Amino acid sequence: MGKYFGTDGFRGEAGVVLTAEHAFKIGRFLGWYYGKAQDKKCKVVIGKDTRRSSYMFEYSLVAGLTSAGADAYLMHVTTTPSVSYITLTDGFDCGIMISASHNPYYDNGIKVINGEGEKLEDSVITLIEEYLDGRNDRVSVATGDAIGRAYDYTSGRDRYVKHLIEITGCSFKGVKVGLDCANGASFAVARGIFETLGATTYVIGDEPTGFNINLNCGSTHIEALQKLVVDNGLNVGFAYDGDADRCLCVDEKGELVDGDAILYILGSAFKAKKTLKDDVVVSTVMSNMGLYKALEAAGMSSVKTAVGDKYVYEEMKAHGYSLGGEQSGHIIVSEFARTGDGMLTSLKLMEVLLASGKKMSELRAPMRVYPQLLVNVKVFDKEAAMQDARLLEAVSDAEKALGDEGRVLVRQSGTEPLVRVMVEASTKEDCDKYVYQIIDKMKEAGLVRE
Repeated sequence: MGKYFGTDGFRGEAGVVLTAEHAFKIGRFLGWYYGKAQDKKCKVVIGKDTRRSSYMFEYSLVAGLTSAGADAYLMHVTTTPSVSYITLTDGFDCGIMISASHNPYYDNGIKVINGEGEKLEDSVITLIEEYLDGRNDRVSVATGDAIGRAYDYTSGRDRYVKHLIEITGCSFKGVKVGLDCANGASFAVARGIFETLGATTYVIGDEPTGFNINLNCGSTHIEALQKLVVDNGLNVGFAYDGDADRCLCVDEKGELVDGDAILYILGSAFKAKKTLKDDVVVSTVMSNMGLYKALEAAGMSSVKTAVGDKYVYEEMKAHGYSLGGEQSGHIIVSEFARTGDGMLTSLKLMEVLLASGKKMSELRAPMRVYPQLLVNVKVFDKEAAMQDARLLEAVSDAEKALGDEGRVLVRQSGTEPLVRVMVEASTKEDCDKYVYQIIDKMKEAGLVRE
């Protein structure tokens, strides 16, 4: 991680941590780097979610890009995976998504996608940060007829929608589906895709105001979708986050089907069709022990990475693996996408559901979830906290006490001033005991910001 860019872009409170000036300079650098520095005309596609501040950053990026001689193509409100897809298929030099994903409305972020539809490589991020800090004076501006221009490109979003419909291998007719769009980017596409495929849809979180994205809705507040499914007797429900690169599922009983269970369900289906490369599912260190045991029982194995779908994809790309993801709902199906794609995930789950003739609760039943508690702790300095001897000692003590019956994972957030404390154990009581034992030690050490 750099000074500005974390595991998922440059993110922070709009106008405070991430400013219009930052966006302008990022746009100018990218326009120069992919254009004038390589002696060609640069083309960049931009998408945004529904936050009010996204307008500010959209036009700041456009100003920066065009001042460096690049042309900007605006998809307007759209999902992160759609920007990735269009960047690759339409031959753009790079793509930019304006979103803070699952964060509240007052935060925003800038995610940069390279010409291969993948998250931007660290080497280029380092150059961007040097420019933001005034340590790169090579960036030049365009003049005269070399100045760039902006184009409307909503047709790109339409082609992404068409792509998803075309790769879905069955009709959804007769299925009642709940959709929670988080008042975010998926509100523009989710209902249309499912209804085109024949589903009867019940939709919430589809009235964005600019200030209600992720507010008591979406994948971070799954209880809204659970109530919708149960109250209306639906077959299944899907919840997305603000930029729709995540998806969580709710079965017909209103029970959560998280990213781990989704990996198990899709992995089992892909294995049966012989499309699961080496029978391997890529997960992160945050995945539940129950996933690994269920995969093993079904003849599959797992490879673990650091937290972040960026790292999951890098592992998948390096070895040609076909399926990977996170417990949070970032699921990557490499045959069709190079980033987490919530819409794609929900469509693939629908295919498995309909092909199996089973209920979603039956598909996920073989995976027993071990109790797990994750607490986000606000700290003064997350890097210093992670190196504090008293925190390290508390973690070691908990690990020794749990032995082979559990595990402890403490890590810093890539995007927020948080340390995440997670304990997984055979009982909920042990999870509670050791998580708060560690947090108490952090408080005694003066690491916690109340």
